[in-house]
Amino acid sequence: MICLGLCSFQAPVAVLGQAPAQDSWANFLGPDGNAQGQPLQLADRTQLEPNLLWTKEIPGKGWSSPVFAQGLVFLTSAIPVSGGKSGDLDLTVIALNAATGEKEWSTKVKTQDGATAPKIHSKNSHASPTIAVGGPLSGAAGGERLYVHFGHMGTGCLDLKGKVLWFTPGLYQKPVHGGGGSPILTDGLVIFSIDAIDLQAVVALKQSDGTLAWKTERNASPSRPFSFSTPTLVTLNGTRLLLSPGSDVLMALDPATGQEIWRVPYKGYSVIPRPAILKDLAFISTSYDNASLLAVKLEGSGKRGEEAVAWKMTKAAPHTPSPLVVGDLLFVVSDNGIASCLDPQTGNVHWQERLGNAYSSSPWFEPGAKGGIVWFQSETGEVHQIRASKKFEKVAKWNLKERTLASHAPYKGELFIRTETHLMKLGSKSRVEK
Repeated sequence: MICLGLCSFQAPVAVLGQAPAQDSWANFLGPDGNAQGQPLQLADRTQLEPNLLWTKEIPGKGWSSPVFAQGLVFLTSAIPVSGGKSGDLDLTVIALNAATGEKEWSTKVKTQDGATAPKIHSKNSHASPTIAVGGPLSGAAGGERLYVHFGHMGTGCLDLKGKVLWFTPGLYQKPVHGGGGSPILTDGLVIFSIDAIDLQAVVALKQSDGTLAWKTERNASPSRPFSFSTPTLVTLNGTRLLLSPGSDVLMALDPATGQEIWRVPYKGYSVIPRPAILKDLAFISTSYDNASLLAVKLEGSGKRGEEAVAWKMTKAAPHTPSPLVVGDLLFVVSDNGIASCLDPQTGNVHWQERLGNAYSSSPWFEPGAKGGIVWFQSETGEVHQIRASKKFEKVAKWNLKERTLASHAPYKGELFIRTETHLMKLGSKSRVEK
């Protein structure tokens, strides 16, 4: 681990973007994208089976994580077209009753022609971006809409009854490994990153009708331009920043206009993790080939150099799972299963432990006694509950016995987990559903 130019001044307070209600989980990694959940009401924390309330089969294939609104849970999936040509897929939004798991509706948003469908990575799907839930003209709750993104195929808006209100075709044609980054909402805009062969940019569509509000190209010229990250919103000293990492560059934009405020170059591609924020620092991964975890100072302007990096970690940095800030601790897990707890101000390692197996889903935090719990989930379905502490303490370990790459979604004291073929709901059977 290499530490560079540590700050000695009092850090200004940074505030994340618009947070939904505390019992919601309305976009990738929940309120503000910071993966902060609410305490779970589990029957038995040490075992999986006593907590299993229902398991429902999900047709097709998709790695989007669950999101919620008005008692419904929403997923996307790419479902083979009945009677269609080989490879034809219906890009579909599915709504289940969050209490019972019964399907409320299923809506085809777009049919993908198998003959022209791009090749995707073996770990990817044609329905990997997570839905963003918000109001029709803002990210605030009330009058919710579902904003779905299918990469180069396009972006759409549905009401909570499954009616497609608008659909905007994709702005690029040459993805690598398929889509991945999820959309976010703010100020009447649907914002997402595009990092493909033919276009590298950050884009905002109007939530009202899907027309283009602004597009800011990266102008980075990486040798491998493809990446899959989800942007993050932050307010620092009254200035709002939209952070979007891509191949070879982290960009900070004005979310209202797309105007570039600053950029920090680095070397890396296939950038997947969503940035995490603490005070005046953003934590990002440079991803492949040799991942580094960077702590980037949020204050600055123009093209910035090494002075923008507070510290850098090169051992056991994640390629795919997003970093997680919990109080004054920073948690990461590498793709090969090494979990680390760091001091976010210095990068010093409190502990580093091998959990085993491969990891793609991002960790999340459950508050509670003794500092709460950080949840990690492997690609083979092993779920680890680790104490959110400077000292390593394993609380429990479950085995889902099914492959999974999607991230967890806690909702109203219960936990929803998407596997390759099912959606699981875990909680306490003694609770009375309302």
